[in-house]
Amino acid sequence: MKREIKIFFTAVMFFTRIPCPSFTDHNPDYLNKSAKYFTLVGLLLGALCGFSFFLAALVFSKVIALLLSFVVSLLLTGAFHEDGMADVCDGFGGGWTKLKILDIMKDSRVGTFGLVGLSLTLAIKFAALNELPTNLIVIILISGHAISRLTSVTLIYTEEYAREDLLSKAKPLATKLSTAHYLVAVFFGIAPLLLFQNYWVFLTIIPLIVVKVYLTSYFNKWIGGYTGDCLGAVQQIAEVVFYLSLILLFKFLV
Repeated sequence: MKREIKIFFTAVMFFTRIPCPSFTDHNPDYLNKSAKYFTLVGLLLGALCGFSFFLAALVFSKVIALLLSFVVSLLLTGAFHEDGMADVCDGFGGGWTKLKILDIMKDSRVGTFGLVGLSLTLAIKFAALNELPTNLIVIILISGHAISRLTSVTLIYTEEYAREDLLSKAKPLATKLSTAHYLVAVFFGIAPLLLFQNYWVFLTIIPLIVVKVYLTSYFNKWIGGYTGDCLGAVQQIAEVVFYLSLILLFKFLV
């Protein structure tokens, strides 16, 4: 039990800026095993963002409450996934060879592709949430943060890390995931959908599978695998697609 607690806090430390107990470290074995808790951490982050929206909505308009929940999300994660999204946009937008793409993604500076890509991602995410029912925003945020991270975890489970980047990666990263651990991640990633109390919402998994399959093919074609930045981009894109899917679902089926 103590070991699992350490593994969980390794995931919290890796994904967020939430203070962790002093015994938490970057043990490589714990880091790989912590991938099973990535969706649970997403659930936690979604709950905190949802709670911040709930509190803000008691005083401010829906628009302001949503923006404040975005601020909370960015503060809690240190814009971890957003940074990956920007790097992927810069790398694949400005690079035409595998090595060039990887070199650009390692650059700490943000270029035009990254700025435009990240800005549009955040804008669409905000517009989609603003269009969704206010009384469901808390549940939507919890589910969106969890299931979007499941899409990234699925990439870890099925694909290989880009070899040329493996020895030179600047940040620690979980690159292995057993079937048993993947099933744990699936449980925490999908379970929040039950909060909707409507089984139609499970249809949103289909477009997320399409996102995963397409991006996997795209990453494999250009760099022969994925990187940490790719995982961040997948999470951001999956979160946006989940919200857009809910809009269509509520419009035509619910």
